[in-house]
Order: sequence, then C-alpha cells, then structure tokens
Amino acid sequence: MIIERFEDIEAWKEARTLVKEIYQFFGDVKDYGFRDQIQRAAVSVMSNIAEGFDRGSNREFIKFLIIARGSVSEVRSLGYAALDIGYIDEEIFNKISNRCLKLASLINGFIRYLKRSEF
Repeated sequence: MIIERFEDIEAWKEARTLVKEIYQFFGDVKDYGFRDQIQRAAVSVMSNIAEGFDRGSNREFIKFLIIARGSVSEVRSLGYAALDIGYIDEEIFNKISNRCLKLASLINGFIRYLKRSEF
C-alpha cells in the first residue's frame, strides 16, 4: 500500500480510534485535570503521527513517531491510574491497554520500516 497522506497510515487510524475511545470512557469523569491529561495524551499520538508525516524526511518523521510512542505509554500509564482510582473498571482498562499495545507495536514497526527506506 502506498502512503500518500497521513490518513493512510495504519498507526494514525488506530490512534484516531484510541482518541474516540478515551473521550467516550472518560467524558463523564469530574476530575477535570485527570480527564484532560489522558485526553491530551491520546490526541498527541495521532497529532504527532500526522505532523511527522508532513515534515518531509524519514529522520524527522521518526522523531515524531518516537514522541507519539511516548504518548501511547502515557495513556497506558494513566489507564492504570484510572483503574486504581476507580474511574474505569477492568474491562475498560483492558480495552485501553490492548489498544495502546497494538498502537505501540504499529509505531515500532513503522519506525523500523522508515529506518530502512528513503523518503
């Protein structure tokens, strides 16, 4: 598959789904600081993938993918906090965690691909 725009990137598509789920799962949480942090971290993932794509070089793109991967870890870590605090149950936590693990794997694979190719 040829990637012509960031919307073609599987990791970006998965990040978009993560954002939707995070907003659904935490939309009613009254702890605004926590809710905003996990939402911002999720949005950061898809935003960094998109921004990195349009930077014009694999080297720059990889930098942004690494930032996106860090934001995935932040979402996953905050998921643990949400579970421990009681904002979500174990089923929701598992959905978040599994989505994050899949997304991190997609990003890692894309980084490996970019390191071997020209852009």
